Amino acid sequence: MFDFLKRKKKEEETVSADAPKQDVYAVANGDFVAIDMINDPVFSQKMMGDGFGVDPETGEIYAPIAGTVMSIFPTKHAVYIKTDSDLEVLVHMGIDTVELEGAPFSIEVEEGQQVGKGDKIAHVDLDALKEADKETTIVVIFTNMNDVSELSFTAEGKVAAGDKVGTVSANQ
Repeated sequence: MFDFLKRKKKEEETVSADAPKQDVYAVANGDFVAIDMINDPVFSQKMMGDGFGVDPETGEIYAPIAGTVMSIFPTKHAVYIKTDSDLEVLVHMGIDTVELEGAPFSIEVEEGQQVGKGDKIAHVDLDALKEADKETTIVVIFTNMNDVSELSFTAEGKVAAGDKVGTVSANQ
C-alpha cells in the first residue's frame, strides 16, 4: 500500500503491448481538472502520483474504477481503492481537508468492500467545506505509478459522474 512513499525507480520494465486498458471514470458531476491545474503542489506536481480532479457541483462521490476498498482514512477525507490489476487509487475529497476531522464527510463504503465504477462511495457537504475556506476539488490519484504502463486522460470541461475520462494500464 502507498508505493508512492518508496521513491526508488524500478529498473526499466518490459511493457506488454497487449496490457489491458481499464477505463477511468469521473467521480462527480462538475468540471474536469487536469492534475497540473489542481491548487495544491502535492497533487499538481505529482508528488503522490498522477491523476485528475473534478470540481464537483454536488456532494455525491463515486468510484472512478472497479476494485476493493482497502482503506478509509480516519478523517474520512480520502478512500483508497486497489484494482484487480493491483493499481492503487486514492480518492481525496477537497484540498487540505484532513484537519476537518471527518465532519463534512459521510462514507458510503466499508474497508474490504468491492466497488464497481460509478458506485457511490461518499457524500461531501460542499457548503461545509466552503464555510471552512477549503477547496472542494475531488482528486483521483494513481499512487503506484511504477506499476502503471500507460495513463491518459481525454476529458475536459463539464463531466458527469460515471463519464469515461481516460484509461490506465498496469505493467504486466
